[in-house]
Order: sequence, then structure tokens, then C-alpha cells
Amino acid sequence: MNEDMIVCRCEDITLKELRDLIAEGYTTLDEIKRALRLGMGPCQGNICLEIAAREICKMTDKKMEDIKMPSKRPPISGIKMSELVGDNQNEK
Repeated sequence: MNEDMIVCRCEDITLKELRDLIAEGYTTLDEIKRALRLGMGPCQGNICLEIAAREICKMTDKKMEDIKMPSKRPPISGIKMSELVGDNQNEK
């Protein structure tokens, strides 16, 4: 497989970057997520987390059922900046 292949399109992470990190000893998806931001883009890891889990299995002899998938925490809804800082117009 071409190591220049993009694994995570949202964060622009290549297969080589992922494999290098696993070779350094990062063997859980949470560790890889923190180090590379893999799975933290708009798609929330819908594709890249599965690829990363397979690479961990391939490089460490772990089984897929031993790989813990991270929790997905999509945003509930947007918030306006004025709501965060408070609206001073009503305070008099």
C-alpha cells in the first residue's frame, strides 16, 4: 500500500504518519487520536478510525475485538458568541 495515501481526509494524515506512530509504541486509538487528531474532524472518524484499528492489528498482532473504539461526541447544536459573552443590551 502507498504510504502517501491519506488515511484521514479531515486532518490530512497519511498512512506513513499513522504507521510511524504505531511503530513508536502508540497502540490504542485514543493515543493515536491525541497525537495526530485522527478522527477529530467533521466526519468524526467514520472512515479513518477503522483503517487505524486495522493498522494497529497488522503491526501489533492484536485482534480487532481487542481494539477499543473511541466514543463519538458530535456537537449538539451551534451557539452564538453573544450567548457565551452575555448580551449587555438587556442589562440596565
